[in-house]
Amino acid sequence: MRARDLAVDFPTVTLDTPALEAARLLAERDLPGLIIVDDDARPLSILPGTQVLRLAVPPYCQDDPALARVVDEAHADLFLRRLGEKTVRECLPEQPRELPVADAKATVLELAALMARTRSPLVAVVDADKRLTGAVTLQCLVDHALQL
Repeated sequence: MRARDLAVDFPTVTLDTPALEAARLLAERDLPGLIIVDDDARPLSILPGTQVLRLAVPPYCQDDPALARVVDEAHADLFLRRLGEKTVRECLPEQPRELPVADAKATVLELAALMARTRSPLVAVVDADKRLTGAVTLQCLVDHALQL
C-alpha cells in the first residue's frame, strides 16, 4: 500500500491563522496536529497539538510542574485563553525541523520511518508539484500495519 492509498483529506491552516482558532480545530476534529500550507497549498510545516499547548501553558508551569498544582481549578481551566491574538506562526518551534512530507508513492514503511524520525503524528502527502493531496495520521498508519 502507498501513501496515496492511505491519505485522507485533512484540514489546513496558514501561518496567519489565529492560534486559538487552530486549537479549536484540533479539539473539534480530534486531530493530532495541523498542516500549515502556503497560498499554493504546499506544506510549510506540521503543527502538533503539543506545540499549541506549549504556547498556552505558562512557562513557569512547564519549567516546574509543581507550580501548576498551586493554580486554582477555575483559573487552570482557562489556560488556553493565553493564546489571545497569537498566530500559528508564533506556535512553531524556533529551530526548523525536518518536514514530515511524503510523496504519494511512499510505502507504509517509509511513512512510519518518517513519522518516527520527525516525531510527528502526521505526514503530509504531496503530488509531483509538492501540493498537498492529503495526510496520513499515526492512527491510520498503525491501524493499517496491524491488519493481519
